[in-house]
Order: sequence, then structure tokens, then C-alpha cells
Amino acid sequence: MFAITTERVPILVWGESADEATLAQTRNLANLPFAFRHIALMPDAHVGYGMPIGGVLATLGQVIPHAVGLDIGCGVRAWRTNIPVADLKQHREAVLHQIQRDVPQGFDWHKASQTHRTDLFDSVPDVPVLHDEIEKAERQVGSLGGGNHFIELQADSDGVAWVMVHTGSRNVGKQMAEHYDRLARDVNRDQGSPVPLEWGLAHLGTDTPAGREYLAVMGWCLSFARESRRLIAEAAQQALSRLFPSATPDPQTDIHHNYAAVETHFGTEVVVHRKGAVHAVGTVLVPGSMGTASYVAEGLGNPDSFESCSHGAGRAMGRKAALRALPRDRVLRELEELDVALAKTHKGDVAEEAPEAYKDIEDVMRWQRDLVEPRVRLIPFGVVKG
Repeated sequence: MFAITTERVPILVWGESADEATLAQTRNLANLPFAFRHIALMPDAHVGYGMPIGGVLATLGQVIPHAVGLDIGCGVRAWRTNIPVADLKQHREAVLHQIQRDVPQGFDWHKASQTHRTDLFDSVPDVPVLHDEIEKAERQVGSLGGGNHFIELQADSDGVAWVMVHTGSRNVGKQMAEHYDRLARDVNRDQGSPVPLEWGLAHLGTDTPAGREYLAVMGWCLSFARESRRLIAEAAQQALSRLFPSATPDPQTDIHHNYAAVETHFGTEVVVHRKGAVHAVGTVLVPGSMGTASYVAEGLGNPDSFESCSHGAGRAMGRKAALRALPRDRVLRELEELDVALAKTHKGDVAEEAPEAYKDIEDVMRWQRDLVEPRVRLIPFGVVKG
């Protein structure tokens, strides 16, 4: 870790370096008048909307929708299935295709409301803009989405299969993020905020009606994302249990990596924004890119990172750049050589999630060895993607 001390508050950077565009966004964070103590930049950091993905920001009394992210509550769920990898590999195509049938991917939704599977919708905050999205959300919960979201079959060093699910709050989270960013921009403009609008860091006071409303809506989106991962995990485990009824899975671990939370750090109550970062206390999950290792680790609660760690490998190449630079057939061939079975309906955009489009997960884990201690290294052998 090294420090940049040229801004209003220092920037602590884990990793060898960050690109100039990411650092420019980070400098904006460091010059916010309500930024607390320092900014922490994780080793997987890259450019996002307003705030870098892989950034950690603590604020005094302010919440920033774009410092939470568009996919509110995006996160990862994983569990040890206690099925031998050698046995599961004999049936992996059948399992992957069953998951594909049971879990909508990409822009697909469930054909009907999923309220019979969850009580999530019994506690929706009484906010009109959120209620406008609920009918659609009832069909989207328990669906995977696209982009870097996945359901992966993985092998640990003992030859036992794990499953990992990566997804978030789908369209409802995106709509809420954009709505409250627009609202914050209007508030900042009317009140003459010193934060330039072009920074994309419009903010709301946590003691204002608008700020409290955003936090309530964000909290429900976190519940939506976690419940979505639970329902996907339920479908994946059912696909496995049909073939391996005697295997009893271990308890599941679920973590968010796009959210804000009121916490106490360095003796002060602050709002910690983790955008593409994980609260590194207890068990954490750090997924790699498609075809590379993922980790189950123990968070070390490092105070300098506001008890945070990276959320994954982090992009090294934009999606469009990856599609231009990485031939689809080569990516598919490399996955085949790695013995990773890919279940993806539309493979034309597979290159945007290729390992070469991401940072090396092994480097990321080395750079953050003072933030997490690896416990289990997981190698993929099957993946469902939207």
C-alpha cells in the first residue's frame, strides 16, 4: 500500500498503481468537503460512474448514490456442495443446462411473479418511485442478469465441488440509483453544493428526508439482491440434488459489494461507501474472472481500508475494448483448454468477460494480503452466464 498526499485527504492505494482515469476519479473523492480521514483504493480498482469501482469512501453525514453504484447490492453467494468434483463432472452439462432452464439470464425474467417463493415484497418501503417498479421486480427476483454476473461450478483443493453465484438488484436497483442521483443533482444545484456536478458525485444529507428515503430504498434493494442470490442458489442446489440426493451442502456465505452503511471508524460515526468493495470482517468471497480462480478468505478488518477488501479481479479492459481486442473463438477455445464448460445462450459477447479483460486475481490477492487471508482457492469447471 502507498499513499498519495496531494489532495484534501490522503489516498491509500493497495496495488502497484492505478490508471490515470481511475486516479482522477479518486482525487475527486479526496477533495469532497465531507470526505473523512482518507480514501481507500482496492487493488482491483477501475473507472466507474462518478466513483471508481474498487473504491472505499467514508463521509460525514452524506450519502452519494453513485458511490454505491448502479447495481445496488451486487454481491456473491457461495457454498461447498460436498459432491466430489470427479462425480459432478460426469453430469456437469446436464446440471448447467438445468440451471439455465430454471434461472432466467440476461434480459430474461421469470414468466410469473415469484412472490410465492419469498416474503421480500411484504416489506417494501412506502416510496412511490419504488412501488412503480415492484410489479417488474416480482418477476426479476431470482434471475441472473448479464455482464459479469454468473453461476459457477468450482473445485477446491480437496476435489470437492462448490457453487458461486454473482448477481445484484437487476433493473430495480439501477432505476433507484439513477432516480436518486437525479434528485441529488437537483438538491445540490438548488442549495449551491461546492461539489461540481460534472464529478458525478451528487450527494444527499443523511438527516434530510431525501437522504433518509434513499437509505431506506437502498436497504430494500440490498434485500432484493441477497434474496435473488438465495433463490438462484436454491435452484442450483435443486439441480444438484436431483443427481446427488445424499450430498448435504454446507451453509452458504453471502456478501454485498455495492452499498453504503453507517459505521464507526477511528472513533467517528461515518457513512462508508463500498463500491466494488467488501466489508472484510469474517468470511469474504473474492471471485476471479471467467476461467480463473476465486477465493474464500478471512477478512482481517484492517482499519486503514475501513475494514474493506477487493470485490474481485477488477477490469483491466473496458467491455467494448475487450470485444475489439479478443476474438470470440479464441476465448471459447481457451475455456475449453481450461476444461471450463460454458453455458451461455448468446456467445457473441463472451470476450468482454474473458480473463484477459480482467486483472490477475493472484496479483490482487497478493496486493491485499494485509486485508484478507485466503482460506480456500476455487478453480472453475462450469459456468452459466447471461
